[in-house]
Amino acid sequence: MTYNFDQRIERRGTGSVKWEWYGEDVLPLWVADMDFASPAPVIEALQRRVEHGIFGYDFDPKALKILIQERLARLYQWEIEPEQIIFLPGVVSAFNVVNRAIGEAGDAVLMQPPVYPPFLSAPGNFGKTAAYAELDCMVDGQLLHYYINFEAFEAAITPRTRLFMLCNPHNPVGRVFTRDELARLAAICDRHNLMICSDEIHCDLLLDDHRHTPIASLSSEIAQRTIALMAPSKTFNIPGLACSFAIVPNADMLKRMQAAAVGTGHVSALGFTAAIAAYRDGQPWLDELLAYLTANRDYLTAYVQAHFPNVPLTHPEGTYLSWLDWRAVALPDTPFKFFLEQAKVALFAGEPFGPGGAGFVRLNFACPRSLLEEALERMRAAITQAVG
Repeated sequence: MTYNFDQRIERRGTGSVKWEWYGEDVLPLWVADMDFASPAPVIEALQRRVEHGIFGYDFDPKALKILIQERLARLYQWEIEPEQIIFLPGVVSAFNVVNRAIGEAGDAVLMQPPVYPPFLSAPGNFGKTAAYAELDCMVDGQLLHYYINFEAFEAAITPRTRLFMLCNPHNPVGRVFTRDELARLAAICDRHNLMICSDEIHCDLLLDDHRHTPIASLSSEIAQRTIALMAPSKTFNIPGLACSFAIVPNADMLKRMQAAAVGTGHVSALGFTAAIAAYRDGQPWLDELLAYLTANRDYLTAYVQAHFPNVPLTHPEGTYLSWLDWRAVALPDTPFKFFLEQAKVALFAGEPFGPGGAGFVRLNFACPRSLLEEALERMRAAITQAVG
C-alpha cells in the first residue's frame, strides 16, 4: 500500500474537536472524522495555494463544478448541469437552508430515525415539526439489519408534510439503500407531492461490493423533486475545510435555495482548493482507504462477537460508523457514560439520534488498527469489572 493508515498521528494540541473535547486519557471514537492524513495530492495543492500568500474572496470555481458533473455521470450515469450546483459550508448548513426554503411554519418534515442528530433539529429552527417513520430492525445472529417499513413510512405522511429528509448511506446504521428501496420511497413521495432532501455525504464510503444510487438519478421526474447534498469532506478527511454542495435540478427550487442560502456563509479558497484536488487526484488514496476501513469493520465485528456476545451490532454497508446495542447488558449507567468514565473511551451516545437510539452507541472505526484494538480492550476490561 502507498499510504500508511496504521500510522498514529498526534492530534492533541491542534484544536481537534475529536481529540480535545474529552480528557487527555480518553480515546475518542465518537465524532465522524478520520484519524488519517488526507491524500497527498490534497496536501500538496493546499501547500501551493498557501505559498501564493493571498487569501481573498473566491468565485465558485467552474473547474470544480465540471469535476462534479463528470463524476456524477461516470459513477451514477446521472446527468446534471453545472448551474444546478450550489456550494455551501457543510451539509448541516444545507439542512437548514432546505428547511428555510421549503414549506411554512407548522408544516411537517419526515425522516427515518435513528438518524444523524442535525436532521432532527433543523425543522424546529423554522417552526416546523419533525415527523418520524422509524426504521425497522431485525437481528440475524448478532448482526443488526435495518430496513424500511414502507407502509409505516406512508402512514406517517399528513396533509402538512412537505419534505422528506433521506440519509443514504445512512448514519448511524450504515445501510446503503438499494435502487428498489429508493424507487419505492420516491414513488410514495411523488404520490404525496413531497420534496426530497437527500443527504449523500457518505456516498463514496462504500464497503464490500455495495453501490450507491443517488435517488435523483432514478428519473428526471424524481430529480425535479430532489435536493441532493454531497461533499468531499468525509470521503477525503477534509471536514474542517468546510466545502459541500447541493444539486438542485428544479429551476424554481434552485432559486428558492439560492435565496434561502443568503447569509449562510461562503466556502473558503482552501476548501475549494482541497475539493478540486480530492476529486481530481484522490481516487488511489480512496481505494486504499476503503480496503483499510473494510478490514477495520471486520475486525470490530469479530471482536464484538467474540467478547460481547449479548451486544448486537451493525455490519455497515457504507460509512465508517458502527451502531452497537447494549440494552441486554446490565450496565450501571448509559453505555455512553459507562464507557467514557470506566473505560476512558468516548463513543457517540445513541439518544441524540432520536427514536430507536436509547441504549445504543455509535463507534467510529476510521482510525489506525492499533487505536481501535486499544479502545476495544479498554471496553472489555471495563465490562469484565462491572458485570463479570
